Amino acid sequence: MIALGLALLRAAGLVTGGIAGVALLVSYLVPLPTGVLFTIINIPFFFFAKKAMGSRFMWRTIAVNAGIALFSSIARYGMRVVDVHPAFAAIAGGTVIGMGILALARHDAGVGGTGVVTLWLQRTRGWNAGRTQIAIDIGILLISFSVVAPTQVAWSALSAAAISGILIAWHRPGRYTGY
Repeated sequence: MIALGLALLRAAGLVTGGIAGVALLVSYLVPLPTGVLFTIINIPFFFFAKKAMGSRFMWRTIAVNAGIALFSSIARYGMRVVDVHPAFAAIAGGTVIGMGILALARHDAGVGGTGVVTLWLQRTRGWNAGRTQIAIDIGILLISFSVVAPTQVAWSALSAAAISGILIAWHRPGRYTGY
């Protein structure tokens, strides 16, 4: 799901928040698949995930990233998104990525990156993870002005909002742990 969302956003020339946004941003400058960049950028966060969330979470996150890298690489050969309106790409791509992140969270895994940092800050400092993630996303979107057009940044903000909207609406910690 995450690889599909990245493909839609990339086809429309958009960015988003989190490490996905950083990977998309870098993909406009380097000729590598977005999912491969996503995984490479996430490597330092794997070690942080072990410290912050435990070994099990870290290994699952590494497996998820390997899957994202694999599926985004083969997506180049399996489908070509030739024409997609930025509004559709932002909403559909962001929603699909959000649902992928939600599915992972419900199974004690994640995509790594800024999500691990925000959860760690919430646990250790009491910072609200949602607000912290939004602040990070705004920073990534501001940096993206240096690479993509302002209209694309505006659509990109919509994609970040779609991801957050899915998580805000549907993520309930402890839902599948018997509480």
